[in-house]
Parts: sequence; C-alpha cells; structure tokens
Amino acid sequence: MKDKLEKRILSSSQGDRRGSSYISSVVHIGSTPLGGTNPIRLQSMTNTDTLDTRKSVAQCIRIIEAGADYVRLTAQGLREAENLAVIKKELRKAGFNTPLIADIHFNPVAAETAARLVEKVRINPGNYADKRASFEKQEFTEKEYNEELERIHAKLLPLINICRENKTVIRIGINHGSLSDRIITRFGNTSKGMVFSALEFIRIFSAENFSDLVLSMKSSDTAVMIEATRMLVYMMQNEGFSYPLHLGVTEAGEGEDGRIRSAAGIGALLAEGIGDTIRVSLSEDPEKEIPVAKKLAGYYPRGVSPAAPDKPLTFKAPSAKPEILKRINGPLVVSNMTSFPEINAAVYKNTGYSTDAKTGEVKKTDGSVDLIIVKNCPENVPENVSLILPYRIWHENKGKNRIYPLFSPETYHESKYRSEKLNVLLTGSNFNIEYLKDPAPDTTLVIFTFSPEKELYAADYFLNALEENNLSYNIVLNPVFRENNLEDLQIKASSLLGRYILDGRIAGISVSNIGEIDFSSITALAFSILQCTETRITRTIYLSCPTCGRTKFDLRESVKKVKEATGHLKGLKIAVMGCIVNGPGEMAGADYGYVGAGNGKVHIYRGTVPVLKNVPEKDAVQKLLKVIEKDKAE
Repeated sequence: MKDKLEKRILSSSQGDRRGSSYISSVVHIGSTPLGGTNPIRLQSMTNTDTLDTRKSVAQCIRIIEAGADYVRLTAQGLREAENLAVIKKELRKAGFNTPLIADIHFNPVAAETAARLVEKVRINPGNYADKRASFEKQEFTEKEYNEELERIHAKLLPLINICRENKTVIRIGINHGSLSDRIITRFGNTSKGMVFSALEFIRIFSAENFSDLVLSMKSSDTAVMIEATRMLVYMMQNEGFSYPLHLGVTEAGEGEDGRIRSAAGIGALLAEGIGDTIRVSLSEDPEKEIPVAKKLAGYYPRGVSPAAPDKPLTFKAPSAKPEILKRINGPLVVSNMTSFPEINAAVYKNTGYSTDAKTGEVKKTDGSVDLIIVKNCPENVPENVSLILPYRIWHENKGKNRIYPLFSPETYHESKYRSEKLNVLLTGSNFNIEYLKDPAPDTTLVIFTFSPEKELYAADYFLNALEENNLSYNIVLNPVFRENNLEDLQIKASSLLGRYILDGRIAGISVSNIGEIDFSSITALAFSILQCTETRITRTIYLSCPTCGRTKFDLRESVKKVKEATGHLKGLKIAVMGCIVNGPGEMAGADYGYVGAGNGKVHIYRGTVPVLKNVPEKDAVQKLLKVIEKDKAE
C-alpha cells in the first residue's frame, strides 16, 4: 500500500531544499523552549548507569556546565525510569534546572513512568511497539497493515495521555539501525523507510491531537541521515506539520573522525536552515560533545542566512571527466603549495608523499594529494606526482610528463597555450561568467576559491550561475580559512564541504588555511573529510557509538584496541557498538561488528549476522581479528 503522499515523496528529488524555508513550531521542554526562532539547542547524553545516582548527577552537571541546554539519560527498565526522579531532585537541589530527557527502547512501561518525571521522552518507533528487527520479510495485506497500525496506536495511547497531562514532550527518534521488520520489508533499510517509520507515528499522534513532538532521523551514514531529514522536511511541508528537528550522526566515532563525520552531516542541514537541536555523538566523555556542538551551531546562524541564495542547488558534476579524474576512485584532493619558493622534500611531505631520506625518492601513499599547485617546475617531476603550473611556465616545460597549465578564466579564454589532457582554471567569487562559456569537461578542471569567513555561500552562487548558463564543469572547491586551532578548522571545513561532496556537485576539494596549522594536517583533513563522507576510502572505516547506561564494557578502550589490531585493513568498515539496540541495523553497511552483549561480554558480527556470541571482552578483539583473517584467506 502506498498513499498519495508516499508516492509524492518517493518521486521527489533529494537535492538542497533551501528555497522553501522550513520554520518549525515551538515546543516547551521545561523552561527551555525549542524550535521557531529560539537558538539552536545543544544536548548530550550520560553514559553512566542510571541507577548510580551519584555518578549520573555528577556527569549531568559536567554536561550542563559545558553548555548543554538538555541532558538525556537512558531508562532501559522501570527501576532506571523511577530513579530519574531522584537524579532530577539532586540536580535541582544543586541549583541546576536544565530539562532532562529519558531515552527509551523496547519498554513502554519505562516510557510511561519516565514521562511523569522528566520534561521529555525519546521513543524509537522501530522498537516501541515492535520486537527487535530480525531482518526477515514480513509481508502484509492492506488489512493486516492497518491492523498493525491500530495495534501500535493502542500501545501509544497511554503514553500520549500521560504526556498530555504532564506537559511532557516526546521525541520520535528514528534510527537507521533499528527500523522494524514491517518497514524494512516495505522500503528496505533506507532513508525512505526511516521517513515512513516516522510518518506512521506522526499520524497516530496527530489523530490524538498531540503536537508536542520533536523528530529525528539518525544514521551512522551521513548521506542517509541528510537524505532522510530532507525527505522528512518535504513530507511535513506537504502534510502541514512543522515539528522541531533534532540532528545527529549516530556512531560517529572518536577524535578527528567523530568530529568530521558529525560536522559533515549536521552542518549540511544547518546550512539549509534545517535543525533546532543537535547532539554530536562522540565515543568520548559526553561533556566533550558540547564544545563541538557549540562550534557547529555558531558556524551557521539560526535558520537560513540572508546571505544564502533563494534558489536551491541543482548543479551536478558532469559525467565527462579529464583522464586524471577517471583514474581516481572518488573526489580529487588538490593542494596549493605556491607559498614554497622551491619544490623540495618539504613540499612532498606536506602533500602526503613519503620521501626516502637517503635517496630522496618520492613515493605516493594513500594520503597523497592528486594535484599540487606550484610556482615553478622542478628539473625532474617524480613518478606519480602531478603538478599544476602557471600556464607560461607549463608551456616552457611542455615536454615533461605529469605537468598541467593553470589559467584564470580570462587568460584561458584568450590563450593559445592549452593542454590536450588537462587545463586548470582558477577563479573566485568575482568571476565573470562570460569567460567560462567555453566548456570542455573532458579536459578542464575549475578551482573555485573563496573566503567562507566573508562569503559562506559563495560556492552556491557560483554553482547556480553555471547551472543557469548550462555550463558543465568539474569543480574543485577551495575554501580559504583563517584558523589557528585544528579542531575549529576540522569542524568548519567539514560542515562547509560535506553537502557539496555528498550531493555529487563537485569533483574535488582543496582546503587552504591562513594560520598556524601545518600543511600536512590540512592535507590529512581533506582526506578525512572524504573518508568520513565515504566518498573516497583511503583507510579502515570505524563506527563507534558514544556509549550510554546500556553499555556494560569499556567501549573507548575497546575502540582503541580494535583500531590497533585492524588499522592495516584498508577499506573495511568495522563497527564497535555498546549494545544491540542499534548495533545490528547500523552495521548493515559494515563488514564486521564488535557489539556489547552484557557484562563483559561481546558478540562478533559479520555484517548483520552474529558469528560468535558472548565472547569474554578480554578475548574479543583477537576473536574479531581471527574471523576477518579467516574470511580473507577464503
């Protein structure tokens, strides 16, 4: 069964939705309202045992003092739900009035209890009224499907009444990793499935005239998270709903990767004016999530900036590509080394190449940039190194391999010096479109350079201008930042570039920075952005959850051990999960999983199938490695 709305969503394009602005309604979560024109709210979640009042209160205070507007705690059972009252009382005694949120999976009784005690309850449609997904098909006739919805409605009714009576807000929290078998059968484990899972619950709440709702579409895959949220916005605009949106990338990981993956997903939506509250899920102490979330929320103003173009982006990278792009499995990475007067070992090291200390031989690595912009041509161009030179210098050295000319659009338009293989045009926000009306996508690459500090949406205007003039170019975006702190650069560059990469609008990236951050870190950042958006894989992919009160082993230490043991396995995706709530589903795209199963016990997964169960934590990493090695040998 597919109603008219379903058909509209299924046939809708999934581009940038800016241009039909989404302004959410306001819900009152305790004394801190969410949505509308209120600031983007920040939140995190404790990872203590909710029955341990002292530790939970202490961690809540650390999260609040870091700048959180809300704090979420897990309530997996009735006892944990009841203890929320004690935790809340202790926090209020200590002078903290921050609203609390109960996180519920599988347990309606816990939800109904918590809803009387805290300001907001998060429920998961994938498991509130359904059993844990078995990933087996459940075919329904239309009558059977409607009966399922009636069953869910009856299950939700007590919670709705309790929340109405206590003025408790509900978040309908959809997880890509825990959709019901009913939804997976109809739509697959997809963005569409996530949206229709939300739709089932929204219609039930709407029928009961309950509107104190917040919605979220979460996935460890940034592309899925972005697509599902855009689809949800489209659906709500068509249905006349305007619920506030909670943004987050689940299982983002730790350190640099966790920050980049989160920033790419959350930033892409904030740039489009979508999002009312954010949670950055890091496998670190939860209070460390708040400064990252604060930087993200501060980078994009509330709602769509007046500086943004009204027209949504529709430009796509052309299918015709220069030969050098065809040889690369993913977007290009370009580095500007024109600040170096000579091309020496430092230039190659800063652009990801290795150099032999004795012989000086330059070797390409998985983290070597594809094109280096330089001022001069060296006597010998190392094998596997490709250089971009000012066009006159290129012409003087035309006989050498792997060198290509650099032009402004004006000089390219007029010049008789052109390469038959690759011509690179460098332009900026003051471009003259007339000089770009000579497209040759199979031999031309355009680098668009701009200052995000001054013109955050410059790339949108440029890409729109190309589209309006029917111009087809492979574009490399080159934002020039002014940062002295590496984390600030990671967050800004990822949140800026993520949507262009994930939407397939550009052919590559070139990150530049005027500040105290070294070139090699900037090169590594460019590859990390592509790695974390899974558009170009150069190393092992790791997913890891931020942990919560359900986690019964040292997840952060386990992540460290798994990385140490498997870091050499380039291209594999390995998930380290605290529990089985989202684990099997989020691992649908992972090759292997390391999933908490109880106190000190771990399940080892191959895809979504557990191949070893209840492995003692001390043996689990080696058992995982043996499964991988055995599979490789076969």
